[in-house]
Amino acid sequence: MDAIKNLINRRSSNNLQPPFPSKEEMDLVYKSALRAPDHAWLRPSKFLEFKGESLKKLSSIFENYAKNHFSNDQLFIEKAKKAPFRAPMVIVLVTEIKQHPKVPPIEQMLSTGAAAQNILLALSALNYAGIWKTGKLALNDDIVRYFNLDSNHHILGYLYVGTKSGKDRNVPSIDLEDFVTRY
Repeated sequence: MDAIKNLINRRSSNNLQPPFPSKEEMDLVYKSALRAPDHAWLRPSKFLEFKGESLKKLSSIFENYAKNHFSNDQLFIEKAKKAPFRAPMVIVLVTEIKQHPKVPPIEQMLSTGAAAQNILLALSALNYAGIWKTGKLALNDDIVRYFNLDSNHHILGYLYVGTKSGKDRNVPSIDLEDFVTRY
């Protein structure tokens, strides 16, 4: 696929079904992810891949977190429990913060964000689709314990991955002049 065409036309997909990428395809996807900008080669990005039966494990993690932190919100607990089954594969985006005098934690998290975009672009190039989800199950210091990760890890979100089902989402046209100031 032409790289510029892929960049301009990639869309997030809510409706995902099997098949999901093979191990060989995912190896290409992860190699693409790890080409994201990474100041001082700290390699802060980590990926936890859940598919098939392991989606039940992710569901249990989400449910336990929701029960412990949102015990009065039964609707959210049920939503969290069902969330992993929206797609045949889920990739947890993790940043392992490393102490470095020139690379602050936010820069390391931005590197993982760039890696996530590379994953979505690589999936699109391979004719798969995905969507990045955050919400209450990400971007907080408590959820990492449920994945048995150390406190220097941060979960930036979840990439739901599979084959697009249904129509593409409408993407509004963009007037570049609303976003670009040229000097």
